[in-house]
Formats: sequence, structure tokens, C-alpha cells
Amino acid sequence: MRTVIVFNHPYEGSFCNAILSAVTAGLQKGNHEVDLMHLDNDGFNPVMSKADLKAFVAHQPADPQVIGYNERLKKADHLVFIFPIWWDIMPAMTKGFIDRVLFPGVVYDHHPRGFGLVPLLKNLESITIITTMNKPGIMYSLLIGNLIRKVMLKSVFKTMGYKNLSWISFTSVKSVSQERRRKWLVNLENRFSKLA
Repeated sequence: MRTVIVFNHPYEGSFCNAILSAVTAGLQKGNHEVDLMHLDNDGFNPVMSKADLKAFVAHQPADPQVIGYNERLKKADHLVFIFPIWWDIMPAMTKGFIDRVLFPGVVYDHHPRGFGLVPLLKNLESITIITTMNKPGIMYSLLIGNLIRKVMLKSVFKTMGYKNLSWISFTSVKSVSQERRRKWLVNLENRFSKLA
């Protein structure tokens, strides 16, 4: 099975990087092929240009990096996003990936009857979003309203028709103990080693 990881964090010492290592180790234990799209290291440009928008409307990607990402997504059995929550939402590169890479005609298309969307990544069995934040989970849920669930799961992938969507949210990351973080990483590695 092939798992594509879309990763977005510029600091190598971040907890997101530790999560990436744990997820990768688990997938490799489960004999998955891992394809890492490291948006920061790849120098991904999140800005939708006039040329991008024209290509988007034509359902014909033009940017070579976007085309390359699209080809890799077509081969994915599982898709995993890993990123921090900054100001209650994803960083710009992750949002730009959604805008510029999740292309109509490649990742989804409009329903032939004119209502709704249909998924086009036929191999894709599951999508997992893993995030970190420093807010307590209850505060994010009650005061902010779980924006990642609304945007990533409901507005993007559920609307496109994809199923088996999950969100793993690590909260209060700066204030929890190192032992708690270690347990989180062990659990992640075990979880992804059993991904089928």
C-alpha cells in the first residue's frame, strides 16, 4: 500500500517533525510505501496566481510542481496531512496545497447531473489529518468551533465525496509532559503500523 504524507512545518525540532517520524516508522513497519510531500523543503508556493486560476478553471494544471504532486496523489492508497494549527487554522502552505493541488479533473469533478462533486482518486481508501496546537482541546472546540473539522473534513474532503476521514488532534502541546508526548508518539507509530 502507498501512503502519501503531506507535511507542513518549517522547524526541524518541532513536535510535528516527531509526529512525522513516528507515523513514517509505523507505516514502514506495516510494509507501506511512504511518499513524503514536505511542502517547506520542497519550496511549495501556496499563492494562487492568475495562471493557476486559469488552469484551475480549465481543469488542466500547468505548474510542474502541482502536476508532480497530482501524479503522486493518483497513486495513493492513504493520504495523511501533518501540520500545526496557527491562529486556529492550518498554515498558509497547507491551505495553498488545498487551493492549488486538489485540482478539479484530477482529485474531484462536478457531478454529471450538475449537483455535488465526485471523487476521482480511485485508489484512495482513507484520509487522516494530524494536527498540533497549544490551546486546550475544550477551548478550541467550544470557543473556536473545531475549524479543522469544518474546513478539512467537511468542507473539503467530505464535499468531494471521500470517505474514511479522521482527525487526530494533539492539544496543549507546550504544556504537557515529555512522557505524555512520548506516549502520543508510541500510540501513533502503533496505529499506523496496523493501517490496512
